[in-house]
Amino acid sequence: MNIQFMKAAVLSIYEKITENKEYLIQLDQQNGDGDLGLSMQNGFQSLCDFFCSVEEEDLGKIFMLASRRFNEAAPSSLGTILSIGMMGIAKKLKGKSEFTLEDMTDALQAGADNIMDKAHSKPGEKTILDALIPAIECMRQYTAKELKKACAAAAAAAAQGSERTKEMKSVHGRAAYYADQSIGVLDGGSVVGKLIFEGIADAAGDEYDR
Repeated sequence: MNIQFMKAAVLSIYEKITENKEYLIQLDQQNGDGDLGLSMQNGFQSLCDFFCSVEEEDLGKIFMLASRRFNEAAPSSLGTILSIGMMGIAKKLKGKSEFTLEDMTDALQAGADNIMDKAHSKPGEKTILDALIPAIECMRQYTAKELKKACAAAAAAAAQGSERTKEMKSVHGRAAYYADQSIGVLDGGSVVGKLIFEGIADAAGDEYDR
């Protein structure tokens, strides 16, 4: 896989975010300020523009630049969190112009680790991590020749992880003010995590299934 795969993935994620923009706004209005759908659409649109025009081949440098672009285009809590995740990915992919399924899994894990370290958060706290971590763990179970299956299974795991946030109590950000009242409400950030993995799965079509 290479930059072309990343372009396809980012475009697919952007399309899914756009399709679900109003839904994300509705979710965020329950516990937040209601800007989630718009900020994520702006952020991923900026990433699409960036990936389509970038001439750099080092994926580490690409993701470091992308993290800055995303943070500028999506000035929100989740925008910052995803930018931090991209910085972790950048460090793991430094010096690479191509990558394997194992490389991608390790990079995604590095991104999640960076989020946990910088945001002082962990799975089980009703955040995007509750979608990301199960997806990454699922992806690790597949071999390099099973990219399509791995990404599809990871997307399913992310969806299940997101759904489980209904049972959790918010402990971070504005949603934490609602405490016990947040139980029963789906976390919008986790839905974004689910959509990210659905976009990756769509990009992992037959032409990349090798």
